[in-house]
Amino acid sequence: MQQTSRSYLGTSLCAVIATVAALSFSDIARAAEPAAVVQPAATTRTPPPPPARGPALDAALEAAQVAVATCTANGYKVGVTVLDSAGIQKVVLAADGASQRGVESGAGKAFTVITYKKSSAEVAKLAETDKELAAQLAADPKQRARAGALPLFVGNELIGAIGVGGAPGGDKDEACAAAGIAKVKGLLR
Repeated sequence: MQQTSRSYLGTSLCAVIATVAALSFSDIARAAEPAAVVQPAATTRTPPPPPARGPALDAALEAAQVAVATCTANGYKVGVTVLDSAGIQKVVLAADGASQRGVESGAGKAFTVITYKKSSAEVAKLAETDKELAAQLAADPKQRARAGALPLFVGNELIGAIGVGGAPGGDKDEACAAAGIAKVKGLLR
């Protein structure tokens, strides 16, 4: 058995030596060269999408301040949120003494306006008879289908929403939101 292993080893070694001898020097040099480095393809970055349409910061801030001042004058400590058309917060203000619940309610109402492109009171009214809508609203913790938020339009284009929360009744919240919109209507572009 040892004889067979030696002869096989000898035969294999002879085959390797013969193969190497058959190679030219240029074949050996080429085999020793490093592989070509593959350059990554030039990546072109897609430009980010344009920002969502929304009220200018100064208009959003003024609308929120007027809404807070209107509610404060009536004895209500509210939170006000102004969103752009993508639902991104432009301004969040809380009157001195406003509750966290009021601030969150105003934001949720404004988000509902952005989602459904109607006042939060209209969405609440629709949800009374539309079980599918009611289920959607109940499933989304960001939404609040109660009066208190109004859309911001330029022509027929929704550019944002203002939501107020914390007054004793959504109708009072909505009146403050309406006062804020009335003050900046001419500034919305």
